[in-house]
Amino acid sequence: MSVAIITGSAGLIGSEAAAYFAGQGLEIVGIDNDMRRTFFGDEATTRPNVDRLRASLPHYTHHDVDVRDTAAIDAIFARYRESIALVIHTAAQPSHDWAARAPLTDFTVNANGTLTMLDATRRFAPEAVFLFTSTNKVYGDRPNALPLIEQETRWEIAPGHPYAGGISEDMPIDATLHSVFGASKVAADVLVQEYGRYFGMRTACFRGGCLTGPNHSGTELHGFLSYLMKCTVTGTPYAVFGYKGKQVRDNIHSHDLIRAFDAVFRNPRSGEVYNIGGGRTSNCSMLEAIALSQEIAGRELDWHYVDEHRIGDHIWWISDLRHFQEHYPDWQLEYDVPAILGEIAAAGRERWLPAKAGVR
Repeated sequence: MSVAIITGSAGLIGSEAAAYFAGQGLEIVGIDNDMRRTFFGDEATTRPNVDRLRASLPHYTHHDVDVRDTAAIDAIFARYRESIALVIHTAAQPSHDWAARAPLTDFTVNANGTLTMLDATRRFAPEAVFLFTSTNKVYGDRPNALPLIEQETRWEIAPGHPYAGGISEDMPIDATLHSVFGASKVAADVLVQEYGRYFGMRTACFRGGCLTGPNHSGTELHGFLSYLMKCTVTGTPYAVFGYKGKQVRDNIHSHDLIRAFDAVFRNPRSGEVYNIGGGRTSNCSMLEAIALSQEIAGRELDWHYVDEHRIGDHIWWISDLRHFQEHYPDWQLEYDVPAILGEIAAAGRERWLPAKAGVR
């Protein structure tokens, strides 16, 4: 049986990928030491997902291992060697704010951890497909220099601009403010490209916008739509930071992203980079997301505005999906923002409401 090694296997994308590729007949080897709990507190723990994967997937093996532990990672790869057909590296420290407080941890998790995974793949399973969840933050704050127009509920790019359909991979990454998090992901992203081009490995970087879905354990520092819906449903206060609440994000459902992973797995290339997100199909501003969340939850959100944006935050981001779709024309998005929020609310009520007695 072919093996898929998935880091961050108990997180949103990792757990969804584990279930999907198990359904495709692969044995799943999960690596996740619940550092999300360290980053964001008990509410962000991924332990329930580990239990779910163990219970639901007969060919799932879990390793409570840190991706920076070279000896432990090597031991896992040495066990399976040429049976490894796919490596999906989703483990990361994902927050701007957390990275600024602990830059050494952020860099070693994001950059060193990626290098550990790449080199283990090169030495033990060089024919495996290596997929990396990068981020649009590799572009730093350069998108904020785009000619944006203020509308009633959102910022929007000028009509006729080359990026009117979304930001493509030709946007430069130099001479911008990245945030510490963005810089560590740049290092990892470039390593993944280099192992593809220099060593001929079959690698791909997915520079994601907002990755989301019903199994997301959203927190204030990470997980925009999930945390917003949680606050709306439970009556928890919510803060909007800067840009008049009109900052725009595209949002891609985990299901759509993993279908993109599968497309690359079935027809891999070397050293590829793809901007991936909701594109023009699935995007919203903060104000628009609040309105949708209130409509779905049937109650008002207790929110307030903070007139200070987060460092490195984008005013407007919509991914141009054309490069990926040129390579994989059968792939199309199946979810938009209302559908995503509806699923998050339906799945979340059972988890959230018991902790908020009296909330209905």
